Amino acid sequence: MDTEDGGGRSLTFKILMGMAAGVVAGMILNAVGVESAVPDFLVGGVFHVGGSIFLASLKLLVVPLVFVSLVLGTAALDDITKLGRVGGKTLALYLTTTAIAISLALLAATIFVPGSGFDLQTDVTFTAKEAPPLSQVFIDLFPSNPVAAMASGNMLQIIVFAGLFGLAMTLAGEPGKRLIKLFEDLDAVIMRLVMVLMSAAPYGVFCLLAKVFATQGFEAVAPLIRYFVLVLAVLFLHALITYPTLLRLLSGLNPIRFLQNMRDPILVAFSTASSNATLPVTLETAEHKLGVDNSIASFTVPLGATINMDGTAIMQGVATGFIAQAYGIELGPTDYLMVVVTATLASIGTAGVPGVGLVMLAMVLRQVNLPVEGIGLILGVDRLLDMVRTAVNVTGDAMVTCVVAKSEGHFSREVFNGVAADD
Repeated sequence: MDTEDGGGRSLTFKILMGMAAGVVAGMILNAVGVESAVPDFLVGGVFHVGGSIFLASLKLLVVPLVFVSLVLGTAALDDITKLGRVGGKTLALYLTTTAIAISLALLAATIFVPGSGFDLQTDVTFTAKEAPPLSQVFIDLFPSNPVAAMASGNMLQIIVFAGLFGLAMTLAGEPGKRLIKLFEDLDAVIMRLVMVLMSAAPYGVFCLLAKVFATQGFEAVAPLIRYFVLVLAVLFLHALITYPTLLRLLSGLNPIRFLQNMRDPILVAFSTASSNATLPVTLETAEHKLGVDNSIASFTVPLGATINMDGTAIMQGVATGFIAQAYGIELGPTDYLMVVVTATLASIGTAGVPGVGLVMLAMVLRQVNLPVEGIGLILGVDRLLDMVRTAVNVTGDAMVTCVVAKSEGHFSREVFNGVAADD
């Protein structure tokens, strides 16, 4: 991914330049005022169109990439029982990191009290979508129509169908082997398409960030500065301390090298604020920079993009403390434990729901009898925080992927250390 052009500049460098230019352009337009003619044309026209096309170009790859990669990965497993073992390890690690994330956030909110002295707005309103019960989530894992699942982008159903299809290819003998060759060719073509579209990433992230900072600016942050800074601090703590520590303890890999290899997915995740849009870049990086075999990465990365929400859990923990303090409501130890359990399980139960972060927060608030309307207090800064927490989510997906691959023996330390040449 981090290839150089004729001028010797890497893709990472270009994306960083695009991000910086986007922030500067956005802040200048915000200062001028986006209502006037030229800024409105740029923000609502050029930046909106450019950013939307870039996001769409990434998302168009998600379904074919996940399906083809996971079919290949499942078919490549020499022992079918590995699929269940890999799934169990992956789910356990994702739930563990989410529980750690929410616990850190609640501890930080308790210590630093971001909602104390807050001038509560009594007129805020927020209507939360209802999340499906956990039993329905398990039922909905299995698609009645795989084509409809792909058309709607239902990742959990696509993962299940692709796993079953890959398993059937393995059991089918010679016909399955012929199909595997076709899927290998499809995978190579899709990966090449990822590289082609990523060449436009610097321009895409420029448009996305310019629009965000032109419309948001930092005015939205001022009333909620303690909440904003505290969420950011816990996100960075989780990404730079929790993940590297777990990676070192569970796999023995070098955390610094890991973070260096993850530069492109982290930057794209920050710019797009979408784990699914970043998925093609994360999957390509996992295989060609982190050294994870396709048989593992094709399962763990899409699953993580769907259910691993550590960054969102951190927002929920701090937001729960903030809203309780803003309303003057005391939370006891049992309430905090309930928040941890609810947020951890909700990361699976609300995976396919639009606006998942706020749906999960509404569930948590209801569980401890806090007013759901309090979500309206933090909506102003949520877009800016969403970019950071998406980058944290993507980093967690890759960390768990490395740990699982190492434990299963489907890992190349040479690729991870940069010894093997990138494709």
